[in-house]
Parts: sequence; C-alpha cells; structure tokens
Amino acid sequence: MKKYIWIILGLVLVCAGIVFSQKPLQSVGAGEGRLDIIAWPGYIERGESDKSYDWVTQFEKSTGCKVNVKTAGTSDEMVALMNQGGYDLVTASGDASLRLVYGKKVQPVNIKLIPSYSTVDPRLQNAPWHTVNGVHYGTPYQWGPNVLMYNKTVFKTAPTSWAVTFIEQTLPDGKSNKGRIQAYDGPIYIADAALYLMKTQPALGIKDPYELNEKQYAATLQLLRGQRKLVQRYWHDANVQVQDFTNEGVVASGSWPYQVNTLVANKQNIGSTVPKEGATGWADTTMMHVNAKHPNCAYKWMEWSLNPKVQGDVAAWFGSVPVVPKACSSSDLLGTEGCKTNGSTLFSQIYFWKTPTAQCKTQGTCVPYSRWVTDYVAIMGGR
Repeated sequence: MKKYIWIILGLVLVCAGIVFSQKPLQSVGAGEGRLDIIAWPGYIERGESDKSYDWVTQFEKSTGCKVNVKTAGTSDEMVALMNQGGYDLVTASGDASLRLVYGKKVQPVNIKLIPSYSTVDPRLQNAPWHTVNGVHYGTPYQWGPNVLMYNKTVFKTAPTSWAVTFIEQTLPDGKSNKGRIQAYDGPIYIADAALYLMKTQPALGIKDPYELNEKQYAATLQLLRGQRKLVQRYWHDANVQVQDFTNEGVVASGSWPYQVNTLVANKQNIGSTVPKEGATGWADTTMMHVNAKHPNCAYKWMEWSLNPKVQGDVAAWFGSVPVVPKACSSSDLLGTEGCKTNGSTLFSQIYFWKTPTAQCKTQGTCVPYSRWVTDYVAIMGGR
C-alpha cells in the first residue's frame, strides 16, 4: 500500500489543473559521462540478451555517456522512482506522464535541441499526455496495444473475446480457466475491465474506459471481483509472466508484445491477438527529471532515440510500433511487415492509457484515480 501513497497526494495537483513552468535547456553541451534511465523491460538493450539487439553501445561510444538502466514493471513504480529522484530519464506511459508533469517531477523539453523531433508521427508530436498548454514535457518513444496472449496448444484458434480472462468458462481443452489466467498488477487495469463492459453491456453507457460514473465503476469492480477467483497471479514483472506461461500452466492473459516475442523465441507455442472488444494500450514518452544530473547526456539520448534504425530495432525487440514512421523501413530486424504485425494500423482502435480524473469529458463527473488505486489493491487482496 505504501507504494501508492504518493499517487493520492499527487492527484490533488492533477485535479486542480496546475501547470508549473520552468525554462527548458537552451543549448546542449558536452556530455556528463553518465545517464540514468528508468525504462520498461526490453526498451533499453545493449546486446546482453541477444547481440543483434544493441542500441546502447554505439550511443555510449559516440557521446561518452555511460547508460545505466533501472527497469520498472508498472507506471506507478516508475512514478515512485521518479519521486525518489536520482534518475535522468523515464519512458513514461500516458497513465503516468501527466502525474509527473503536475507533480513537478519532470521538466519542459526544448524540442529545438532535438532535430529529429520533426520526424515523429504528427499524431504524437503534440499528444496531450506529454504536451500541456503548448509546452512539451518529453519525446515520444514507442506505442502499441495491450494484447491477449494465449497458449496455442489450448486455443487452436485465437480467442475472439477478453471474456476468457474475465468470465469463468470451459476452455477448448475441456478444462476450466480458473487458476489458468492472469491479470495486470496495476490500478490502470480497471480500464481493461471497463472496456470489456463498454462493448458487451452497452446499456451501462460507458463511452471512455477511463471515465466512469459511480454506476459504471461499481459494475466494473463487480466484474473484477469475479475475475479475482480465476486469477493465478496478478503480474507486473514481464519475466515472471514468461516463466508462468512456460512452467505454471497459465494459458491466457493480457500482456505486452515483449512477453509474446520472448516466449516465441524460447520455442513456446504462444500467440497473441486483439479481441473484438478492442484493447487498451500505451504511448510512451521519454521524460527528463526536473533535477536531472546529466541533462546534456539526456538530450543526446532523446535525439538518438529517434534514429529510424534505433526506433525500428526497439520495435522489433519489444513488439511495439515506432513513433518515427520512417523506422518501419529502416530496420532489418523489424522487417518490411514488422510495423503492421505490431499493430501500426490499430491506432484509432486503441484506448491509450491515461490517468482518470474527477472531471471528465464524457459525463462531467467521474471516479478519480485515487479510488481506482485503493479499490484495486483491495480486489487483489481478495476484498
């Protein structure tokens, strides 16, 4: 519970709509020799897992900035680490980025110092999860859908609905899904349940899975409490989920393409799909800590991160979509069909992560994220 305390306090600033101004860096000088980054697993690779996937070594050689990476499994963990300090950059998803802005944990970014910013997909250049009142607070990095990962031995054809993870049922192998499915260990997962209800129970009137009134929220929590009886584990560590699908009999779960790719590479009979209800997803932004000790190295990295080959290689490894369209034809690792395979045509169908607030566009007043936090912790605890 302690790891969520900062969220409730920080959301006071979000709900108040306060933006704190700070003058961004005006020029990039020599690197400080070090760069500390908080990142999702698989986002910053130096060839240790596979020598073909290395976009760190060349950066270090050309800039002299030694890269150190701290991986995090949830957005809440990332914000907690940024709150503690000691890091320069974070690859924040949309359910964390504005909390970091309003919590004064990240600083404005001078995109004039990032020449490749102009090559970013126009849909992402001024996205509301990193641009506030015309001020940029980061550099887009990668995006993609949260997929339904499944065991192809159990499911001869891909599941067509998220129901296999929410509703107790007999799976194609004749066995129950109870104790064989997983759910994400993060309050933002409430949106996945809300999306399922939005598509299967239209009478509830849900228009946005992140904007729920009291009745809609109660129905979503009821669905999640029922799911609790089916869940083998609430996952947040991608590598633990890989092991659970390999050794623990887990056969279906919401997941990231990273786990799918890892399992397939390990010769596991695994597939993934975006069911008929659609999917939540993430559009991640590289953001700089307000007290970054290595700002010059940070700016050098943000420029490097937009290199088309780097973008394509990251996408190939993680299973994401590059924010630089040219990357779709610039990486041998990604290949000519890689962007399409990873979901580049699904942009309009993805409900990207964002932090729920009390004031919302679709119905005026909604249940704020502070309640999502406390209620989801209770559900995971069996309450």
